[in-house]
Amino acid sequence: MSGVGLTGEQVSACRERLDAFRLEFYQSLTRWPDTLFELCDAVLSAPGPVTSLPELSLARVHRRGHGSTYAALADGRMDVDRLRMALAGLELPRGSDGQIRLAVDVTPWPRPDAECSPQRAHAHRPCRCDGVRQTIPGWPYSIVAVLESGRSSWTAPLDAVRLVPGQDATEVTATQIQQVWQRLRAAGQWREGDPPVLVVLDAGYDVIRLAFLLR
Repeated sequence: MSGVGLTGEQVSACRERLDAFRLEFYQSLTRWPDTLFELCDAVLSAPGPVTSLPELSLARVHRRGHGSTYAALADGRMDVDRLRMALAGLELPRGSDGQIRLAVDVTPWPRPDAECSPQRAHAHRPCRCDGVRQTIPGWPYSIVAVLESGRSSWTAPLDAVRLVPGQDATEVTATQIQQVWQRLRAAGQWREGDPPVLVVLDAGYDVIRLAFLLR
């Protein structure tokens, strides 16, 4: 870490923040916590894309058999609200004036061959099969992330909500933004007198109705 220009004190502070977040993340896992926690470490330390669950169980940080991997993914549970509050309480990137800038967009998890997966929808994504179709069956997720300033492309994800068929995407987005805003205030990230939080969306959103719902 010294190679990126951090002092020993800064490195220590970073480790303390990381340890605190890892503890909060572990405590948000309410069922099969040890296996789920080690699975996350295995995914993060994998040298490339993860294509096989049994291979994750071979990682050094995963100390359990592949059977527990499947059991944890099938029966594990998480206190999502607790994790969301932990994310809102992290040190967030800001602009030079201290402004927090949020980006909202939908990212699909393609599931074209999983006919039995519940609540699949047609998510926007150019299909490489014929170069014409612009949607693919899958699970679309609405993501809210904090944007870095300057030329950095790093973001800090704060929330993810899966959009299911029959839902009003604009209403879901408005509720998601409101809840993220409430958590930021509760975590002390925004106080009276601070610059307003900027929310950035692309042209695919009904911004007039969204502004009405957020009035």
